[in-house]
Amino acid sequence: MSHYYALSNPISKLLDKERNDFTRSGLLEVIAEKQIEKITFHYTALDGKLKELKLPIANSAQAERILAEGERVDGSSLFKGLVDTSLSDLYVVPVYKTAFLNPFDPTSLDFICRYLTHEGILAPFALDNILQRASDSLTASTGYSLNALGELEFFLIHRPKSNIFISSSQQGYHAAAPYVKSGQIVDEMVRHITQITGAVKYAHSEVGYVESVRSNLEEISGKQAEQIEIEFQLTPIMDAGDNLALARWLIRNIAYKYDCVATFAPKLEESVAGNGMHVHLAVMKDGKNIMTDSAGELSTQALQTIGGLCHYADSLTAFGNTTSSAYLRLVPNQEAPTNICWSERNRSAMIRVPLGWSNVNILGKDLNPKEAEYVDQEGRQTVELRSPDGSALLHLLLAGLTMATEWGLTHPEALQLARDLKVSGNIFKNHELLKKLPKLPFSCVESSRIIIAKRDLYEREEIFPASIIEYIANLLVCENDEFIIQKLIDLPADDRLHETRKIMHKDLHRH
Repeated sequence: MSHYYALSNPISKLLDKERNDFTRSGLLEVIAEKQIEKITFHYTALDGKLKELKLPIANSAQAERILAEGERVDGSSLFKGLVDTSLSDLYVVPVYKTAFLNPFDPTSLDFICRYLTHEGILAPFALDNILQRASDSLTASTGYSLNALGELEFFLIHRPKSNIFISSSQQGYHAAAPYVKSGQIVDEMVRHITQITGAVKYAHSEVGYVESVRSNLEEISGKQAEQIEIEFQLTPIMDAGDNLALARWLIRNIAYKYDCVATFAPKLEESVAGNGMHVHLAVMKDGKNIMTDSAGELSTQALQTIGGLCHYADSLTAFGNTTSSAYLRLVPNQEAPTNICWSERNRSAMIRVPLGWSNVNILGKDLNPKEAEYVDQEGRQTVELRSPDGSALLHLLLAGLTMATEWGLTHPEALQLARDLKVSGNIFKNHELLKKLPKLPFSCVESSRIIIAKRDLYEREEIFPASIIEYIANLLVCENDEFIIQKLIDLPADDRLHETRKIMHKDLHRH
């Protein structure tokens, strides 16, 4: 038997196999040994949320057929407006490596599925299949692959059992109990997300805190809001999309179990930190991170990736910032970017190059001199895009980032673009620099115009279907928010706060 840990995937423990080695026969063993009553399929629909189908199993033949063939679903409901009712049937087929024991139903074995058409090919309009095509295109044209991780921020909103040890506004970063009251809930979230994905790096309290939420929504009005972040490990980008989608599902279900609200909405309260969804990227070659060179400096491929991200940046908001409240977060001095630029370790820039252990190693040996040598086999350097938020359509955003990376790696002008857009210091204090830097969109409507104008960046090689680009553009136009910032500025203070909260809270559970 291999050595497994407390938070290892229980199916891996049972079969003594890693996720990538799960097979149909092995999963049938799990069904028999754990007395599983149903298989539950999960799949991402057009709204970006996981859907589910419960399939009870009464015998081994039925279980094997479900695992081998999947089941059919109504695509016209799951992809309303994209799939015609006259041709609506789709297959949903399980990806074996995603198998997990449902933490809310011990009788269920669950899977992430992919959509297939009547011809047995990946449905071209499915959000995760778009990401797969983007990933395949990157590898085919460059020989590289892309790993990614997300920083998932959300507010836990609840009525605290105690009104002592009250936290302070904007002082919640890495706060500990008893000032943070949601530790038990977060521990449960981390436990289940780790067991299912194997890819959680850490969790902590974030900056945002609201002692009493003011809202027209009874669901959250008068309750306390604590901001949490769960950050993931680098994984292949397809796995990153599935991990983030599963994590949102788990977080909401565990919050519900404790009579809490979990929201990924971009903004909850004026002057309180919003929910970002920062994404880190690492270009890989033969399983090795190649973001640094032999001297520990950013590699050519890393700089090309940055150039590609800068080239795509304004259009990426169409997938990463999809509600009007997103543009109440993208304001100066809130650790959210407004301009297209990059910097090292600088949280005011759109792209940040965080510390990556590139020029140091075995830091623990300096403090613990009796320890033996340690060699980290995996490079850890990434580049971090800080503009996306909790309204992101995860798979489409990751697909766009993959295409931006491919553009950077295959266009010589990407290096010059990276050189031109490098900044240092707090850019919001440098007004002359701000005037020179390209800007991100100020509204969903502006973002819609940009994605239509630059649709060729995404529709090349039919990676993004035209229908998806048009759907997203229409979704953004319907926000009707082109002059929202100016309208709010012109209102009296009390009216502005009232209208701002209406905008922020209207999409509490959008994605």
